Amino acid sequence: MNLPRARHTGTVARPVRSAAAWESAVEQQIREAMVRGEFDDLPGRGKPIPGLDGSHDEEWWVKRKLQREQLSYLPPALALRKEVEDARITIGAADSEAAVREIVATINERIVHVNSNITFGPASTLMRLDVEETVRRWRDMRGDQDG
Repeated sequence: MNLPRARHTGTVARPVRSAAAWESAVEQQIREAMVRGEFDDLPGRGKPIPGLDGSHDEEWWVKRKLQREQLSYLPPALALRKEVEDARITIGAADSEAAVREIVATINERIVHVNSNITFGPASTLMRLDVEETVRRWRDMRGDQDG
């Protein structure tokens, strides 16, 4: 007759449980917690679990983390294009010529850095913004003729 071997855990020897016994014990604890109402106020109760109906994506956790942290990842050349676009929008809303010049200087530094240091992804073909041309366009947009 083969009895399960006992394992010594401190002062009381307990029999080794099979996987089925552990599952049964876990299920019993879950049922008891449900009866006590410990799962009643969980977030998302009654709603479908997001992502279960989509196709399988091995990098789902990375994408979810980036989304949760409100981050995005683009290769440097593509990120730079987005930064230049954002800089142009910021220039359009600038309230002084000095602010325009500062924004152009900052984005130009970024363009030089990416163009000279890019090691992966598509190459950057962006050229620095012309400060005087950008200021002229900003003035024209505002209707400033005498600067």
